[in-house]
Amino acid sequence: MRLVTTRSCQPGAKLGKPIFSETGQVLLGKDVELTERLLVRLEENGVYYVYIEDPLTEDVVIESVISDELRREATQTVRTEFRKMMGETLKTSRSVNPPDLARSFQPLIHSLIDELMQTPQAMIMLADMHVTDHYLYQHSINVCLYATQLGMSYGYNRNDLYMLSLGALMHDIGKTKISKELLLKPGKLTEAEYEQVKKHAEFGFDILRGMPNIPLLSAHCALQHHERLDGTGYPRGLKGNDIHDFARWVGIVDVFDAMTTHRVYRRAMLPHEAVDILYAGSMNHFDRDKLSWFRDKIAIYPLGIEVTLSTGEIGVVVDLNANIPHRPIVRVIELEESGPVAVPYEVDLSKKLSVMITDVNRSKLGNVRR
Repeated sequence: MRLVTTRSCQPGAKLGKPIFSETGQVLLGKDVELTERLLVRLEENGVYYVYIEDPLTEDVVIESVISDELRREATQTVRTEFRKMMGETLKTSRSVNPPDLARSFQPLIHSLIDELMQTPQAMIMLADMHVTDHYLYQHSINVCLYATQLGMSYGYNRNDLYMLSLGALMHDIGKTKISKELLLKPGKLTEAEYEQVKKHAEFGFDILRGMPNIPLLSAHCALQHHERLDGTGYPRGLKGNDIHDFARWVGIVDVFDAMTTHRVYRRAMLPHEAVDILYAGSMNHFDRDKLSWFRDKIAIYPLGIEVTLSTGEIGVVVDLNANIPHRPIVRVIELEESGPVAVPYEVDLSKKLSVMITDVNRSKLGNVRR
């Protein structure tokens, strides 16, 4: 299968991976034929990339990091509990804690860890495609999955992994105390609005530290995930070692997922672009060792994406090298000068170190179809 922009996708193409609703249900299943109307609706709902079946890459299978059933359970649990918190905000100006968030989230976290442990070497892949009217739910799940995968690869024991995963899942729970209109505002926030949104870190900490059976370190993920090493973060302007390791991990994946997921004010970036931006601020904002670890665990060029090589060859990423994810295996299907090749062939960039990826073919994939 191949990853293409929704806008460049032609009617008649068949989905290679399902698209999920905001509740985690399959909205459009694998092999569904995409019509003009469906493609328009997907783009209107923030789905700007789709996986489609392609005879040149029919052997490329892209598995989700967790099962559809667990993804659905996670989505429904997060949505239900966060909506309860939002309902309380509407009813009262005071912070009212639900009785026991840990009771809802603890079994879910253990299930997520158990499934991820079945494939501990799995790369962090582009998140599944969702149609959603509230970014917060899927973002919380994605950050949890990314942080858990990183914690596993980093060697955390089960208890530390649980605290990190739980903190990552609930790192933005303070946003349930911010109005939905402000969170989903499509234009630039005013200074006063931005100051209000920034309060979510302290709101989240206040919610979690008062909860039974929520570890304090998990609560600190909510408090500190916007702190930066140089002291320019918020809410307390912490520096260096004053920021807990768990919050440093969550801070990296929070920014990465925000950049690679559609937002009301900005289209999603591709992973390599987001990583470049993270590195641009790494000397001042992020723990460079953790960022390097993250880069080595992420599929910077996702399976199925079309790339151009420094040799003038154009191909599709068909496999990843786990130890060097930024140098994948590319199936060449075209040459810049002469067009399609008679017989596709593969180039392993981990072995041909003089060959570089020079472009992700956004210009070609992004041609306006309608």
